[in-house]
Amino acid sequence: MRKAFVITLCILSLAGLILLGLYGTRFALYLATRIMILSIFAMGYNILFGKTGLLSFGHGAFYAVGAYGMALFSLHINPHPLACIVAGLCLAFIFSLIIGFFCVRHTEIYFAMLTLAFGMMVFSLIWNLRDITGGDDGLVGISRAPIELGLFSIPIAKANQFYFLVVFFFVLSIAVIYVINNSPFGLVLSGIRENDRRIEFAGLPLRKFRLAAFVISGVFAGLAGSLSALLESNTDPFSAHWSHSAEPILVSLIGGIQTFTGPLIGSVIFVWLREIIERFTQNWMLWFGLILLLIIMGFRGGVVGVLSRIHRIILGSDTQSQRIA
Repeated sequence: MRKAFVITLCILSLAGLILLGLYGTRFALYLATRIMILSIFAMGYNILFGKTGLLSFGHGAFYAVGAYGMALFSLHINPHPLACIVAGLCLAFIFSLIIGFFCVRHTEIYFAMLTLAFGMMVFSLIWNLRDITGGDDGLVGISRAPIELGLFSIPIAKANQFYFLVVFFFVLSIAVIYVINNSPFGLVLSGIRENDRRIEFAGLPLRKFRLAAFVISGVFAGLAGSLSALLESNTDPFSAHWSHSAEPILVSLIGGIQTFTGPLIGSVIFVWLREIIERFTQNWMLWFGLILLLIIMGFRGGVVGVLSRIHRIILGSDTQSQRIA
């Protein structure tokens, strides 16, 4: 029954995304695209944070590396969008592998501070390597060239065309992360979060599993960065700043760090809430922070976690009533 409900919900959600792409306004498409890109970023991050229990303050670095890798490849080598995205993913993979190698040797606050230090190091490199990265101006003029697939090409220059490209990567990311979470590898990551000593005593290579989770998370951040650079047609060094690294943390906390759909729901709330508050006040950061604080403190376990508990309580009450009857 539950499986059928989930499948139905997935089909309806996909149909809603397709209808939005066909009939939505330009602003609605832009907002939905931002939500999906943030969801990819947050879902990938949650493999490390929610699944493995490692809090990183430097994932904005991999987001920026993916964006700059895509942009540099597009501007200097080949503007083919898929090749550019692959270039961004490869660069994010390399950076996350190198940085992760040093970070996963530590846990808790030491791990968090190391990721913060490496993240700010990447930010500093992007800022100072002006001849390569454009410095504080970033890189501009990234074109959305058609996707050439042999006999035919797929244009992505218009908003609705690019929207469907992001939908493709969004659905693909959900599928891949779902498989990872429900695989034996995902179970080991959950075991690391609950009790890493038991995993170590079981003879499993603890650091290798942590490093794998770190790299997978970094690659998804690179994918989000690549798509964001294509969306905005530019990059900027502040995408590597620690403040940007806080976004997937907030999104995960809002939705629920130990739930699969938490980052998705959190991304919707985060983007819509920010968009609404910006329209009403110049001090939007203050009000945005206060509202987020209330949501995080009021919804212990995130919005999805609270809704799940309410659902279980209702089902428990129904079951008890049936037994009494």
